[in-house]
Amino acid sequence: MTSVPHAPRTSLAEALARGPLVLDGGLSNQLEVQGCDLSDALWSARLLADDPGQIERAHAAYVRAGARVLITASYQATFEGFARRGLGRDEAEGLLRRSVELARRAAGAAEREVWVAASVGPYGAMLADGSEYRGRYGVGAAELERFHRPRVEALAAAGPDVLALETVPDAEEGRALLRAVRGCGVPVWLTYSCSGAETRAGQPLAEAFAPAADDDQVVAVGVNCCEPGDAEEAVRIAARVTGKPVVVYPNSGEGWDEGARGWRGRPTFDPGRVDAWLAAGARLVGGCCRVGPDRIAELAALVENQ
Repeated sequence: MTSVPHAPRTSLAEALARGPLVLDGGLSNQLEVQGCDLSDALWSARLLADDPGQIERAHAAYVRAGARVLITASYQATFEGFARRGLGRDEAEGLLRRSVELARRAAGAAEREVWVAASVGPYGAMLADGSEYRGRYGVGAAELERFHRPRVEALAAAGPDVLALETVPDAEEGRALLRAVRGCGVPVWLTYSCSGAETRAGQPLAEAFAPAADDDQVVAVGVNCCEPGDAEEAVRIAARVTGKPVVVYPNSGEGWDEGARGWRGRPTFDPGRVDAWLAAGARLVGGCCRVGPDRIAELAALVENQ
């Protein structure tokens, strides 16, 4: 690879103090639009090894749409998952580093500052059995912290602007993640997947957000990979409990039919909701699964007019 562009001169926290920023949308759906086959336990992380240029192209599509923050392809990238493919620790570390480099390269083509958030997905994403949407893994807090720390260290060493502790289904795992990132030298945001005003594991969001309130390393809290209709109340809770900027990036609103292996229902993601999100305390807004560059472009146009 050629040299990677430098990080923005302004920290993400400083940028958020000036006004809201638009995140990207779902990486997997854009990769599928580009013709990639993601029917694999590693999901989009497989392309870090097999076809990294596709990942950079997907990031670039969101930059063109107006995204100011790109989330890396490391959501399902873990030492354990790569080991099942016969990759050793050094190779796995190289792929984690590559995930940040690819996003940074795409960000470097933008005319404005674009920040890179290194994705740290939940323990359940490594299991690849849907438990990331349930939590309650039957794994203790110490083991969760032990699992997350090596990947956190590898991603932090790659120099992202922030670590995105995202799609966390369980408040216990959220606390373990906050312990795992201590001392890594990179700010973080923490987002839960939720159903109504509860985590997917059934804990009140107010309880789940509370540990982040006094954690200076946490620059934002919020929700992602949730129903669009659940987002506004979750934003209010996060803002009230922590007093921090809120990050929100829900799904399209369609539902995944496991039996049919396909999406069902009507998309309900509406960029017009952004005014309510911002009024409730959101400062980072975007989309998750099935939200593509077209919707992010609409969202960016609305945020630019704030």
